Amino acid sequence: MLRLLRDGPSGKGSSLITLEHAGETIVVALRRATTARRFTLRVRFAARDAVLTMPSRASIREARAFAQRHAGWIATRLNRLPATIPFAHGSLIPLRGVDHAIIHLPERRGTVWVEERDDVETQLAICVAGQAEHVHRRVQDHFKREARRDLEDAVARHTSALELPPRGVGLRDPVSRWGSCSSTGSLNFSWRLIMAPPLVLDYLAAHEVAHLVHLDHSPRFWSLARRLCSDTDRAEAWLSAHGAHLHKYGAKG
Repeated sequence: MLRLLRDGPSGKGSSLITLEHAGETIVVALRRATTARRFTLRVRFAARDAVLTMPSRASIREARAFAQRHAGWIATRLNRLPATIPFAHGSLIPLRGVDHAIIHLPERRGTVWVEERDDVETQLAICVAGQAEHVHRRVQDHFKREARRDLEDAVARHTSALELPPRGVGLRDPVSRWGSCSSTGSLNFSWRLIMAPPLVLDYLAAHEVAHLVHLDHSPRFWSLARRLCSDTDRAEAWLSAHGAHLHKYGAKG
C-alpha cells in the first residue's frame, strides 16, 4: 500500500511528495511546465529521486494520484541505479579518467598523495594518512584541489586564446549541470569533473569560456566552442554516456 507522508517545498515552482512503497521511501519532485500536456515521470541518477512534470493547470491531487499509480515503476528504476561508492579504503575511484584504489595508511605522515603500488589491481593508489574517520574528507578535498588546478589552467588557456581577461574558477557540486557562466562572467564548475578524462574537463572549460562571448547556445556559440576545443563532440558523447555515473562516487559510508 502507498501512503503519502508529506508535501513540502522544493525550490521555486516545485514541491516534494514523499511516498512509502513496499517499505521504501520515495521522494518525488513535482514540477509544473507550461508546455506539458500530460504527466511525465523520470528518475534522476544523481539526485536518486524521481521528477513528475505536470501541466500548469493540473492539481496537486491529480499529481498525487498519478504518482501513487506509478510508485512501483519508480521504485523499480530507483533500485536499478548503481550502488554508491564511498571515498573509503578499498574503493576504486576514477581520477582524470583512470581508476585508482583508495588505500588508508594510518601509520604514514601527510594527508593524501598518489603513488604506484604493486599490491593494488589498478597499480595506482590514492594514499590517505591519518585516522579512518578523516579519509572521506581528505580524498574529497584532494579531488577539489586537483579540479581547481586543472580548471584554472584550462580556463586561463582558453581565455588567453580569445584575448579575454583572466577569470577565477568557482567549484560546486550541482546535480543537473557541469558548469555555468553567469551574466557577470562568473565561472563555476562541478569538482567531479576531475574524475572524468581530461578531454571532458577541458571541453567544459572551453564551453563556459565561450559563454563569455555568447551567453546562449546559438550556432555562433558552438562554432566558438569547437574552435577552442576540437574534442567537443567526443566530450559531449562521454558526458551523455558516463557523466551521471560520476555522482555515485563519494557517498559517506
